[in-house]
Amino acid sequence: MPEWIDTHCHLDAAEFAPDVAQVRERARQAGVVRCVLPAVAAGGFDAVRALAHAWGDAYAVGIHPLFTGAATEADLATLDVWLGQGRGDPALVAVGEIGLDHFVPGLDRARQDLFYREQLRLAARHGLPVILHVRRSADALLRELRRTPLAGGIAHAFNGSLQQAHAFLDLGFKLGFGGALTFERALQIRRLAVQLPLSALVLETDAPDMPPHWLYRTAAERVHIGVQARNEPAQLPAIGAVLARLRGIEPQALAQATADNARQALPRLAHFAPPSPLPLPIIPPP
Repeated sequence: MPEWIDTHCHLDAAEFAPDVAQVRERARQAGVVRCVLPAVAAGGFDAVRALAHAWGDAYAVGIHPLFTGAATEADLATLDVWLGQGRGDPALVAVGEIGLDHFVPGLDRARQDLFYREQLRLAARHGLPVILHVRRSADALLRELRRTPLAGGIAHAFNGSLQQAHAFLDLGFKLGFGGALTFERALQIRRLAVQLPLSALVLETDAPDMPPHWLYRTAAERVHIGVQARNEPAQLPAIGAVLARLRGIEPQALAQATADNARQALPRLAHFAPPSPLPLPIIPPP
């Protein structure tokens, strides 16, 4: 069976609180050997670490741009402490999820910029790559990356131009692709996923969000069926199969290549073996 790495899923999300152990086991049965669990706020650092250690997964700590409005400078100090204490923890693979969001209205861009710059500096100081939230913000992210050389990372859920894609690659980044590429109308994403070199790509689910087309529900369907179907890391092999078909290669080859790419982007992934799963701690919903 191919072995897949999900480079971005939020198993600490409230949607998974009732059955997170079963969710992770379904992913394991599907061939997902490793998940990377990025935090979104300082209050979630403990949760992602506990989940990662329980299942032999990896985690990242950082403050998501959508959470910068409620964050404080004390949270940056907390992040600095965590990164220092995590030097000996191979499961801590990156600073993330950090970045800029220029899509959601009403966000304070100056505050986003402040937290993005400071977290890049912390990543550089501690020698870690970053996991970037990129939503209509690629050029702004790239400008700051050029000022703050660091150990690369992953541009999560990439949906920029080919020129922007190559700019991230030139800075040592890999580009994350997930459920969006399964939609036939996602022409730009599909073009990128085929035109870019295979060495540029990593796979992700962004679970519980970013569902593939077979889980997606329209607004009208949600009225009759209920909430949007929950995405899970177990969907990664099926998403990968779509990308493999688009690129004209076998899923096994895609799984191997994207797993290798993930280890290049997040080098600590290559330096630890998963332990036997321990009893999963109970993580209260945020």
